[in-house]
Amino acid sequence: MSNKLGNTIVKEILDWIYAIALALIIAMVIHIFLIQPTRVSGESMDDTLHNGQYLIVTKWHHIMNDMPEYGQIVIIDSRVNRARTWVDDVKEPLMNYASVFNKSAQTNDVWVKRVIGRPGDVLEFKDGYVWRNGEKLQEPYTKDTKMNYTRSTPVTVPEGHVFVMGDNRNHSSDSRFIGPVPVDHILGFVSYAI
Repeated sequence: MSNKLGNTIVKEILDWIYAIALALIIAMVIHIFLIQPTRVSGESMDDTLHNGQYLIVTKWHHIMNDMPEYGQIVIIDSRVNRARTWVDDVKEPLMNYASVFNKSAQTNDVWVKRVIGRPGDVLEFKDGYVWRNGEKLQEPYTKDTKMNYTRSTPVTVPEGHVFVMGDNRNHSSDSRFIGPVPVDHILGFVSYAI
C-alpha cells in the first residue's frame, strides 16, 4: 500500500513538472514570435512614453523582417555593429524572465525609439530640427521644440536600415550616435502602451 502511495506521489510530481515545462515552452514561443510585454526604462521617449510605463510589443514584424513606417515606435537592439542570430531571439526573452529575479540579468541593449528615416532618405540636422529629403519634419510628439544637436553633413540611410530617434531629442541616445539600425535589429513594433 505504501509503495502504491509513493508511485502516486511521484506520478503527480512528474505531471506537475510536465505541465510547468509545457507552459514555459508555450510562453517562450509566444514571447519570441508573437507578443512581448516590456517596460520603458529612461526618459528618451518623453512626453510620448514615460519611465516605468508598460508596453505591448508585436514581434511578428521582426520575424518577417518588415520595414516600419515613418513615425512608428519600435524596439531595437542598439548593438548595430554586430550580427543578430536566432540565438539572440531566444536568449533575450530568457534574460527578461531572469531579470525579474536578478536585476543584473537585465540588459541595456534594447531601446525604444521612433522611426525617422527609411532606406534612401537623406536626413539633415540643422536649426534645431530634423529635415528629411529637404523638408523640415513636423514633429508634435517631441518633448522640446528645438533639439540641441546639429550636424554639418547629411546622413543617407542605407538600404536595409532605418534611422531612429527618441522623442526627448535632447536626452536620447539614438541613431545620431550609433548610426542607422539594420532592419533585423528591430525587435518589434510597439502596439500598445499602458
